[in-house]
Amino acid sequence: MRLLLIGGGGREHALAWKLAQSPQVETIYAAPGNPGIALLDKCECIDLPLQELEKLADYAEANCIDLTVVGPEASLVEGIADVFKARGLALFGPSKAAAELEGSKAFSKQLMEKYGIPTAFFKVCEDIETAKAYIKEKGAPIVVKADGLAAGKGVVVAMTEAEAFAAVDDMMGDLKFGGAGARVVLEEFMEGEEASLLAFTDGDTIVSMIAAQDHKRINDNDEGPNTGGMGTYAPAPVMTDILRLKAVEKVLKPTIAAMKAEGRPYQGCLYAGLMINGDDIKVVEFNCRFGDPETQVIMPLLDGDLAEIMLCCATGTLAQADIGWYDKAAVCVVMASGGYPGSYKQGLPISGLEETAAREDVVVFHAGTKCADGQIVTAGGRVLGVTAVGKNIREAKDKAYEAAGKISFADAHYRKDIAWRALKK
Repeated sequence: MRLLLIGGGGREHALAWKLAQSPQVETIYAAPGNPGIALLDKCECIDLPLQELEKLADYAEANCIDLTVVGPEASLVEGIADVFKARGLALFGPSKAAAELEGSKAFSKQLMEKYGIPTAFFKVCEDIETAKAYIKEKGAPIVVKADGLAAGKGVVVAMTEAEAFAAVDDMMGDLKFGGAGARVVLEEFMEGEEASLLAFTDGDTIVSMIAAQDHKRINDNDEGPNTGGMGTYAPAPVMTDILRLKAVEKVLKPTIAAMKAEGRPYQGCLYAGLMINGDDIKVVEFNCRFGDPETQVIMPLLDGDLAEIMLCCATGTLAQADIGWYDKAAVCVVMASGGYPGSYKQGLPISGLEETAAREDVVVFHAGTKCADGQIVTAGGRVLGVTAVGKNIREAKDKAYEAAGKISFADAHYRKDIAWRALKK
């Protein structure tokens, strides 16, 4: 098989790493890829215009690509799957209509309400006056969400009415997130512990993955501003086997059935962010693709041929796929640039990568790096995802931190308490 992989972050590096292990895979062309992907066997990084979907399909046709795997949500929401399908090209990922599950918070919430899928109470607001009136009615804490894609930054958990008003002004008045915030969703603040449950689906069959838990805030003890994710681990103890089965039956299966009933059959990876409070499960959000950095701990635990699984999803034959999970644990520690998620320097040389690459059960996934004069340097806020596998969470955590300690670049910052919830349990 010849694969085209769209994207160039830590998620895509983790997918490429797993895909390259398939005996069926001959070559993976990553657009644009990153220096970590470039070092993998079978992988080649290429420069393609990612916004020009027809040109991507042209490349797939001209290079006899057997399967295209899409990492970023923006490409899916813009309809890359539809363009490829019209050409008879296999692609792992939902159609434009199905990707609206992530592309519009309003659509997602209204779908859940219609089909009885458990979620928080909410109101879709088209103007500032309506939004502020609802905030006054419900009070705080309350969650303010930009309706469209905002690179993971369009959510404000407002602990006071003043914070909620300010968030509405930022999103709807100042258009902080462009058109994504022209409409907002106001949502109940949910108590509990959040976990991520991803699943493979071909539109009919659905197979859940191992549950993971992310750490969003920049500093230890869950302090400081929200980020794209400072680390993660799997399996997440909060998602017991019983709760995972409940989530499959009450959330994942009904959602796939609802999308099919709406004429938007969903194929690819369905990501459910779930709030768990005792035995109660509610949906926080859906994403139409693999999570980042959840993918970095899920892929090392997958006992199966990822290329074959993805092709089965794309061709409606997932029931035939062989999918299992290793009885181990994985922890990912994200090394970020100093100043992230605010302003930060780029182009800083990174040392220790070769030594770390030689370690058993450790993989360093590149998230924000580039090559400059033969040296790998920083090129983003989240730079590396240092991931380790162990027989349990504690062993995996110790390995990950030992490896992270061998890597350095100026002003590097990473949390020292990843997986604290799991260890507390």
